Amino acid sequence: MLGLYRRPFESVAALDEALIARWNARVAPTDEVWHLGDFALGKPAPAMAAILERLHGAKHLVAGNNDPPAARALAGWASVQPYAELTVDGLALVLCHYPFRSWNGMAKGAVDLHGHSHGRMKPLPRQLDVGVDAWDFVPIGIAEIRAAVVRRAPR
Repeated sequence: MLGLYRRPFESVAALDEALIARWNARVAPTDEVWHLGDFALGKPAPAMAAILERLHGAKHLVAGNNDPPAARALAGWASVQPYAELTVDGLALVLCHYPFRSWNGMAKGAVDLHGHSHGRMKPLPRQLDVGVDAWDFVPIGIAEIRAAVVRRAPR
């Protein structure tokens, strides 16, 4: 991942520690977090479990292409699914690891949140890549999501 996406860390261990520290600086132990896939790529199950245990919040996984059965089976997830629809603070959200061309509620203002593209894909209106590569390696909250969607809304 370091070479593929030009992440500014000297090693995978440094990347892991930075991601954990940045997550915990933004997420309280009581927060609910939806991780949109590619959790702990290539790590053995005990290493994935150790990372997940260190992360604050109630963590839900919307699994992606790099989440093997061992990642999906970790005891630290509050839930695991391929897709979810939520309403948070009045904002309808469609969550999937993969970006959609169209999604449920699209014509009614629903927002498509995804990962997978690592900040390299031009989004449609009301679509947002919430992966860490697109957000300085930190998880983002509903306020940032709302602000980003409003900034990019068609006029």
